Amino acid sequence: MGEQSKSRPAAMIANDRAAAAARAIVDRHLHRMLWLPGTRLAAVSWPSRPIIGRFGMWHYWWHAHLVDVLVDAGINRPDTAITDVVRRLLRGIHLRNLGRWTNSYYDDMAWLGLAVERADRHLGLEHARAQHALTGQMLDAWVPQLGGGIPWRKADLFFNAPANGPAAILLARTGHVERAAAMADWLDATLIDPTSHLVIDGVKPRAPDAPAERVTAIYTYCQGVVLGTELELLRRTGEAVHAERIDRLLTAVESRLCPDGVVPGAGGGDGGLFMGVLARYLALIATDLPAGVDGSDDLRRRAARLVVTSAQAAWDTRAETAAGPVFSADWHAPAATPRDSGAKAQFIGGAVSSSELPERDLSVQLSGWMVLEAAARIALGLREYVQTEPP
Repeated sequence: MGEQSKSRPAAMIANDRAAAAARAIVDRHLHRMLWLPGTRLAAVSWPSRPIIGRFGMWHYWWHAHLVDVLVDAGINRPDTAITDVVRRLLRGIHLRNLGRWTNSYYDDMAWLGLAVERADRHLGLEHARAQHALTGQMLDAWVPQLGGGIPWRKADLFFNAPANGPAAILLARTGHVERAAAMADWLDATLIDPTSHLVIDGVKPRAPDAPAERVTAIYTYCQGVVLGTELELLRRTGEAVHAERIDRLLTAVESRLCPDGVVPGAGGGDGGLFMGVLARYLALIATDLPAGVDGSDDLRRRAARLVVTSAQAAWDTRAETAAGPVFSADWHAPAATPRDSGAKAQFIGGAVSSSELPERDLSVQLSGWMVLEAAARIALGLREYVQTEPP
C-alpha cells in the first residue's frame, strides 16, 4: 500500500485488508448449490472445474468456519448482503447434509453450533431448531464415567480438545454454564502438558484401572479453543481460576508456539484452519476479557500483539492474483499461486488431508481471512458481546 497506507488510520487499513480477503474468497469459492435457488456452498479447493470440482466433495466443519468468518465480516462491515449470503449458506449446508444439522462428529457439530449461534445473535437470523439440535448433541455426549469429556465422534472413545473446547464454548454461550465449567475442569486436569503448559490433543482410555493413553501432539487450534473456553467462563462466573488459566496458556503460546509473534502453519487440509482458530480466540481475549480482572490490560495487549503480528505476516506473504489475494499455508513463507492440477484434499479416516498445493484449500484461505478479520476487530475496537449484554 506504500505511501498511501502511512496517511490512513490503522483501523481502516486493517478493515480494508479483511474486506479484500472476503471479496476474493467469496467470489472464488461460493456458488449456488447446483440448481437450487436461495443456496450457497463453497468449493473446497480453487481453482476447480465446474460442478463436479466444486461440489463433488464438501467438508462440514470447513463450512462451519466459513459461516463464522462471514459473521465476522458482517460485524466489522455491516451489510445486509452478508446476512443474505450467510442465510443462503446455512440453507445449502442443511440441504447438502441431507436435511439434517447433525452428523457423527462432535467437533464438527460444535463448530457449526458456534457459527449458527453467532449468526443468529449478530445478524438477526433465526435458527432455533439448529441451535437446539447441535447444543443437545454436546450435552448428551458427556461421559465422565468413561474418562471424558465428550468423544471426538460417535461410537469412539478418543476424548480430545478439538471436540471438548468448542463444545464447552457453545454450552457456555447457550446457558449451560455449569456443564461448560465441568468440561473446562476436565480439559485442565487431563490435557494440559505439565512441562510446556500447552494443550495436548487428547486421551484414549485403556483397561479399567489403567491410565489413559495420552496423545501428546500439540496443535495451535487446541490452544485456541481452551483459551476461548476459559474466557467464556471468566465472563460468566468471574472466578479467578479462569483468568489464571488464560495467563498460563497465553504465556505458553507466546514462548513455545509463537516466539516471533506469528502463529505457525500446519499445512493444508484440516490443518489449514488451525492458524485461524487460534487467531479467533486470541482476538476474543483482546476484545472481551473483563476489565476488572487482575492484569487484564496486559493479557489483552499480549493477545492482540499475536493477532496483529500474524495478520501482518499473512498479508505480507500473500500472492496477488487476478482473483484477489491468496494466503499462504504458513505465514512465515510466501504463498504459492494455485493451479487446477495435482491431488486435491481428500477425506481419509475422519480427517481431510492437504491438497498437493495447500494454498488451493479453502481451509488455508479461511485462516488468512480469519486472522485479518480478527485484526480488524481489534483495530476497530469492536467486541463480541455488547457492553449491556448480560453474561
